[in-house]
Amino acid sequence: MKSKPLTSHQRGRRVDLGLRGQTALITGGGRGIGRGIALSLAAEGVDVAIAGRNPESATEAELRASGGRVVSIAVDVSRKREVVRMVETAIGELGHLDLFVNNAGGHWHEPVTRLTEQNVNHTLDTNLKACMWACREVARHMVERRRGSILIVASTIQFNPAYGESAYRISKVGLRAFAETLALELGPLGIRVNSLSPGLFPTRLGANLERAVADSELGPSLLRSIPLRRLGEPVECGPAAAMLLSDRVAGYITGADLVVDGGFHLRPLVLMTEDEILSMNLSPGRPSGDGETD
Repeated sequence: MKSKPLTSHQRGRRVDLGLRGQTALITGGGRGIGRGIALSLAAEGVDVAIAGRNPESATEAELRASGGRVVSIAVDVSRKREVVRMVETAIGELGHLDLFVNNAGGHWHEPVTRLTEQNVNHTLDTNLKACMWACREVARHMVERRRGSILIVASTIQFNPAYGESAYRISKVGLRAFAETLALELGPLGIRVNSLSPGLFPTRLGANLERAVADSELGPSLLRSIPLRRLGEPVECGPAAAMLLSDRVAGYITGADLVVDGGFHLRPLVLMTEDEILSMNLSPGRPSGDGETD
């Protein structure tokens, strides 16, 4: 699979979104999409706290190379008390929070007939309720300061169902609804809230994607379902997230959902190959419906 050239954010160079000197807490910030977001914010001069079950020392080293402060917090976000402690620790270490990114997530892959109370509760506790508790604590802090920006990482699964993903989809649809409600309630107090919905990325949660793409039968069909014909790279979510968090660039944007999926959510009923698309667009002849009218 051909990779895209790295952007300036991905190389660690600043674009200057007006974020220098600000502070951020990122859940799930040690790997995958969270790591990409953390790197982009650090490149912009943001002091970051990354939180997760097992903070990644390699990611910490990458972040420190940008020259800002880096705080690592071990947390199980499925436990409310730990979520509250996480926010308190981040504020204590960084002094205050300007930005919050809720990215941590997980899921069980089970069909409806095999759902159990354990796997449903785990998915909702980790993905949805953890975000609600974290945003409650962060919002209380930001309301006192009358400023702040919150970004909730949802998913393109909100647009279409997927086999074995009932609980996961409910949690992600819930995140989008929660982001809209937060934006409505906190906007008058100077706090913006948006969501970002990634598509198919080969992260830890999407570990099977690269194997699927490599499969001689499944791979071509999967890539044809993505207009840009490739999987995303986790670091590509970083610049998009940084843009939404920036008041300089997105100061009049709240309640929005930015889809980062190479067009995957546009999946048509019938998939076409590149040759078929070229033929459709380049074949000579008059377009249909362009005949004479009375």
